[in-house]
Amino acid sequence: MAAHSPLTTTTSDRLVSIESASAIYRDGSYLKSNPSWHTEESPFKVRQILRMLRRRNLAPATICDVGCGAGMVLAGLQPYLPADCISWGYDISPDAIAMCAKHGNKNLHFCLRDIRRDRSDTYFDLLLMLDVFEHVEDYIGLVRDVRSKAKYKLFHIPLDLSVQAVLRKNGLIRRRDDHAHLHYFTKETALRTLTDVGYQLTDFFYTPRCIELGDRLVQKVVRGPRRFAFALAPDVTVRILGGYSLMVLAE
Repeated sequence: MAAHSPLTTTTSDRLVSIESASAIYRDGSYLKSNPSWHTEESPFKVRQILRMLRRRNLAPATICDVGCGAGMVLAGLQPYLPADCISWGYDISPDAIAMCAKHGNKNLHFCLRDIRRDRSDTYFDLLLMLDVFEHVEDYIGLVRDVRSKAKYKLFHIPLDLSVQAVLRKNGLIRRRDDHAHLHYFTKETALRTLTDVGYQLTDFFYTPRCIELGDRLVQKVVRGPRRFAFALAPDVTVRILGGYSLMVLAE
């Protein structure tokens, strides 16, 4: 399925969409708090995307990454995709798109825009939304609006709500202060968010963010217990100890 060039929209459309987004992604605040723009997590995310594509035997010819950040996920994914696959990264942050510039090539493009402002017939085989909608005030509206932009949608959703996070005084506040998360999910509420707006769930699995990422001492200390508990009872472990995210493929 062909993807029309996103550059066909007007400058006024671009400005309207950027102005309607949260200011911290436009005024340098988010970059100041997160100078790497989470690029250190990109190889982990690439591995999880490939895991899903292989599970479902998918070989998309066109991909977009909504909230692409510094562009490292698409850049890391490109060698594993069909040689003629065309990829587009979208972000509403000028700082993020500036970081993407060095990754662009003839099959990999980036644009400063909200995908919802693209032409109505812009369409991709696969849309990625990785750790994004928990940052957006109207996350239901965003998830609903992008549904028409691709055949398959692949969401990576942090499962911030857990017993240990709620019991700690600043367990959730830290996620808001450090990463600007406005909404917090369990597996059940994340999946319900998608089905409530009409998505059909194709596949999902937990991703071991707590095992492969995080360099704080407490994170390192609990890796072993989390790994052991998860092997015995995944759902209960995630609900109590947290530390995992959810990868969801939907149509």
